[in-house]
Amino acid sequence: MTREEPGGRSLEPTFSPKLRVVPAQDILPATLDQDALRVVSRLQRHGYQAYLVGGCVRDLLLGRRPKDFDVATAAHPRQAKRLFANGRIIGRRFRLVHVSYGPHIVETATFRRAPSDLKAEGDDLLITEDNEFGTAAEDAVRRDFTINALFLDPASHEILDYVDGLADLERGCLRTIGDPFVRLAEDPVRILRAVKFATRLGFRIDEATWDAMCELSPELSRSAKPRVLEEILRLMRSGTALGAFRMLRACGALGVILPEVDQYLGRRDDPDPSAHDRADQFWRLLEALDAFVHSGHVPTTAVCIASLFLRVIEFEADPATRTLPGPAPEDMFAVTGEVLEPFALSARLPRRECASARRLISLQRRFTQVASKRFRPALFVRSEDFPEALDLFRLRSMAWGQGWDVYEAWVQRFHAADDLPGAAAAAGAAAEPLLPKKRRRRRRRRGPAEGDGEPEGDSEAGE
Repeated sequence: MTREEPGGRSLEPTFSPKLRVVPAQDILPATLDQDALRVVSRLQRHGYQAYLVGGCVRDLLLGRRPKDFDVATAAHPRQAKRLFANGRIIGRRFRLVHVSYGPHIVETATFRRAPSDLKAEGDDLLITEDNEFGTAAEDAVRRDFTINALFLDPASHEILDYVDGLADLERGCLRTIGDPFVRLAEDPVRILRAVKFATRLGFRIDEATWDAMCELSPELSRSAKPRVLEEILRLMRSGTALGAFRMLRACGALGVILPEVDQYLGRRDDPDPSAHDRADQFWRLLEALDAFVHSGHVPTTAVCIASLFLRVIEFEADPATRTLPGPAPEDMFAVTGEVLEPFALSARLPRRECASARRLISLQRRFTQVASKRFRPALFVRSEDFPEALDLFRLRSMAWGQGWDVYEAWVQRFHAADDLPGAAAAAGAAAEPLLPKKRRRRRRRRGPAEGDGEPEGDSEAGE
């Protein structure tokens, strides 16, 4: 990539894409999605270039089963929409067409090119508009990594490679297309995507790309918060969360996107053994989460958030280790609020998910609590939050290496409760209040002489 002096960096590549066409011998036609083939076929019959593109081509070449099949075409969004009665245009920054076949959606995007009127002020290359249409070659060049820029033409069953992506696939190398400093500055979320692909695929990151990731990680603070949160959750559910978060910490990105967690882990060169123990406990919890995913489970958003902050919250709840101002509240639910509320606000986490994560962490003590008049296990098992709270307790038991018998006993209770006749109705009619709820103030009683007396008291709230 060329650089402009002194106004910034140019986004135009100094090289011309060289097309390499290779027969897709390693991809069986039976592995292709039939709905995506219908979309490509109709577009091609009406004279538009259309290919399968991106991650699905990469995964097929690696012998993996693609999660989604995406289509790239020369047809503009409105032109593609006219061909599909079951299609609709979505997006503002990046307009594309969703073609629906029942619950299945085939994402269809128009070939793009790098914005031509982008005026970089200083070194500010952040892209805020990305809706300029182009050719297949221009579309390949503007993608993030070489292994994600391959096209598959189902009609000729050939791979179209403009950026040497096939060579990087063979080498197991993750590399940006063009100057990595420019490409990551355009969209810093690509740092998180690089970590995701490197850990999921077992690829090494190109040295120049890694250097750019380390230098530009502070730029993640400027990225759209919902996109960053989405990538964090994808890493948590990837089955490679341990390796991914270690890599995020190594390049400095963890301190930007999750400063509370990074601060809890401490400095990597800290000689204090307690700091090493803290980090070890956090990594073991992520290792347990990976094992949970590999066993076929998909953790909910609340479980992912609770897993990320569980050790941080327990650390802040202990008066001996607390770093937050003021004494630690006795109520665990209040401590979770101190830690999670600022994160939810900065990361744009929905309030519903934040509240759910708070409840899951606060409910952990219930699993080792003795039955009493104030706590009845039969009603706890039937509560709405119990399944997710049990998932979190399972992760804790796996990470700490203790409490597995307790976990299995609760699993048996849960299945027994499901088998009881009328269990759902009983749970709805007699659900035990497990956490403090918002208190309702009683109406004030006014005395005969004074009208401003203090209220007699508040209604009792269940624990």
